[in-house]
Amino acid sequence: MTLLYSVQTHCQKGFELGGHVGVSHYFGDLNTQYSLSDLGFSMGIKARRNFSERICLSGSLDYARISASDENSINRFQRVRNLSFFSDIFDASATVEFNFFPYIHGSEDDYYTPYIYGGVSFMRYNPKATLNDQTYVLRDHATEGQINGGEYGLMTMALAFGAGFKWDINRDWSVNVQINGRKPFSDYIDDVSQTYPDFFSLRNSRGEIAVALSDRSIEPDFAIPGLQRGNGKTNDMVYFINIGIMKYFGQLHCPAISRDIY
Repeated sequence: MTLLYSVQTHCQKGFELGGHVGVSHYFGDLNTQYSLSDLGFSMGIKARRNFSERICLSGSLDYARISASDENSINRFQRVRNLSFFSDIFDASATVEFNFFPYIHGSEDDYYTPYIYGGVSFMRYNPKATLNDQTYVLRDHATEGQINGGEYGLMTMALAFGAGFKWDINRDWSVNVQINGRKPFSDYIDDVSQTYPDFFSLRNSRGEIAVALSDRSIEPDFAIPGLQRGNGKTNDMVYFINIGIMKYFGQLHCPAISRDIY
């Protein structure tokens, strides 16, 4: 029994590769109440290196569409502010996973486990909005009065964290369900962070469309230069919830003694 467990643990030191699909969501200045009204689509691929039955290193590439609109808020300030956005998210992450239970591919007993993970990611985003049936890249219009050359970047690092559950279908294939959190080092995922700009200066530097995109409020005299447009004290958040399938390759190098059938 001890020898068998030792061999199985050695076999666990293999690779997994797979893909996943699911939903995405954003929390931030345009979704302060954690509403789930604007779920988007997400998909990605994932690779995992198993070092033991407990510890794994994983990397993933993910795509997601996120969006939000003030008109869906229960907060009156947000409804009057009347901003909206959508963005495609491209995310590359590297994380360390910890399995709560021993997880050994091919085992009759240790074939499932909940797990948590943490690490870093690099995220690319590009918030856009639709005005009069035309779509505009918000960064190009400096909606908070950024100077030429001083616009926010479209790529940021993020803290990657989450939890999931994985279980074997058979020796080679497993199903993974996971919730993935991203805490970007940017508050401009939604183009909203600071205060309303000086509209006269914005009109001169970027044009009338920039002013219309910056101030979409539905009440007169609501948007006053210097008035808070967003909350720059708290950065935005992005979540992916997905289900995927993984193929395990480690058993190709294992001796026959480890191949117990279940």
